[in-house]
Amino acid sequence: MDDESLSRLVAVTGPAGSSNVALAAAVAAVRTAAAGSSAVILVEGVSDQSAIEALAARRGRNLGQEGVFVVPMGGATNIGPFLDLFGPRGLDVALAGLCDEGEEGVFRRGLARAGLHPGPARPDLERLGFYVCVADLEDEMIRSLGAALVERLIADQGELASFRTFCRQPAQRNRTREQQLRRFMGTRSGRKAHYGRVLADALDLTGVPRPLDRVLAQV
Repeated sequence: MDDESLSRLVAVTGPAGSSNVALAAAVAAVRTAAAGSSAVILVEGVSDQSAIEALAARRGRNLGQEGVFVVPMGGATNIGPFLDLFGPRGLDVALAGLCDEGEEGVFRRGLARAGLHPGPARPDLERLGFYVCVADLEDEMIRSLGAALVERLIADQGELASFRTFCRQPAQRNRTREQQLRRFMGTRSGRKAHYGRVLADALDLTGVPRPLDRVLAQV
């Protein structure tokens, strides 16, 4: 991908909320690094990036020093251009990734178009280093931590009153507490990314959700 194409990719993903800083850092490093010394983890958004980087730090890893870059794409539908950039027809770095359950088909089609042959089943995706979160990474972490602990974390952030007000909304009353917690985290700009790190920092390291654990082990 030439510089003009990269600029177009930045323009597309930036307004969707991805971190162009991560994209630029990854491209700059990969272009100058020795072959095989870099890896990129493709994720849908900055909340996934926050969680992965927080967990890596808790495990004593410095991803930047290792040449591993977590790159949010501003949504699953952007995976094609990112695979063009980092995949075998582009910079050809080691790849891994996370996607939400609802976006599995989008990821699978993107990988197929990039010549990576994802196959028909999830183990085939995992063989390529791509893991599916049910329903998304926040949902995985909320289930791992338990709703009561997540509410305490929200209280620690000074947002318990806001959460309780949110839960009283008619659309939320019949949802489970886990569903309410997940939806609350996406209700304000920046909140989802903030809680991605908060939840990852609170995880028991012996009970990390499998997709999060395995995507880090891949690179």
